[in-house]
Amino acid sequence: MARTAAFLGRRALLRKGAQTGARKALPALLFFTDPARTPDPEAIARRLTPGAAVVFRPFGAADAAARGARLMAIARERKLLLLVGADAGLAARLGADGVHLPERSAHRARRLKAAHPGWLVTAAAHSPAAARRALRAGADAVVISAIFPSRSASAGPPIGPVRLAMLARGLRGAAYALGGVDNKTARRLKGAGLVGLAAVDAFRT
Repeated sequence: MARTAAFLGRRALLRKGAQTGARKALPALLFFTDPARTPDPEAIARRLTPGAAVVFRPFGAADAAARGARLMAIARERKLLLLVGADAGLAARLGADGVHLPERSAHRARRLKAAHPGWLVTAAAHSPAAARRALRAGADAVVISAIFPSRSASAGPPIGPVRLAMLARGLRGAAYALGGVDNKTARRLKGAGLVGLAAVDAFRT
């Protein structure tokens, strides 16, 4: 999956450079933590390819600060990025590289980037309208889900690679695919116009 993500990332940079002359430094691979599905995110982070990003989703856990600090240390050692899900305050305290916003909070993207100019801000999107709103609100990229059947409790009906490609190519911004993405399904997304891939279960030890 890492090779496919890197291929998508290179294609996206080339396309953006040809169109605008600008190259946005976005990771090609996002690992989303989950308290139940990835109980040892530190072990997974240590195996990630340099340049990938960990999206740490604390979900209000009592040990969020301690776990976040451990992931931050691994990220610096492994040359990874660390984004914190939904909690900008925790991201700032950890010295993280940015935040990942749930769909309902995507409108905060521009304000967060103004307060933290170096941050990467991504946002979840579960529909074409949500993806467009997030990008208009200043998100650097949207994470579109679910693409394939997923074990996530919040995943809706999968949209499939064809509809994803139509959506991604029509966006004025960068998009990732999440939901059922693994080593096998990733190959079906090579022509989808994505900047990279995101996953939870595909990284489990």
